[in-house]
Amino acid sequence: MSDYRVDFRQAVQRWADAHKNAVLYDDDSAVIRDVVSGKAVKLSWPDVAALEEKIHPETNETYLVLLFENGTQIALVDPGGVAFAPSIENSGPLESLPPVACLRDFFTLKQRVDHYLHDHREEEPPRECLDLIMICIAMLDGARQVGFDVGDLEGDLELSLNELERRRTNN
Repeated sequence: MSDYRVDFRQAVQRWADAHKNAVLYDDDSAVIRDVVSGKAVKLSWPDVAALEEKIHPETNETYLVLLFENGTQIALVDPGGVAFAPSIENSGPLESLPPVACLRDFFTLKQRVDHYLHDHREEEPPRECLDLIMICIAMLDGARQVGFDVGDLEGDLELSLNELERRRTNN
């Protein structure tokens, strides 16, 4: 491994040690764990092309961006954890899709979907509910592309989509 990748590993370890509420990093296994979701990404250090330390313009907090040879990237952010670009592979283009998301964002949107579906059972879910599900799909596709195992989250989201379809066709 070349020296710059050792520097990258050390930078990730330092950042993770300073932001344990966002991510955990185990250098021996090269695994980054997103604290909010409990999901992990195994890094392939030979595939890391660059690492950039940036400062968030609003919070003045530092965050790290890891750029991979295949063009994908992840960011380590606090709050948030492991951030990535959503993928429109299955959702198609979406007007409200943010350019960067994290699994914390997914959980927030999924909670809104659940609110529409379960706390207002007597009402037809608004169009926004389907839009939120489509954004969640794009977020999970992006998470999978960077190495997260999100099968359980996809299954839960599919149940919500099925309930939405059932409710909209019955009204």
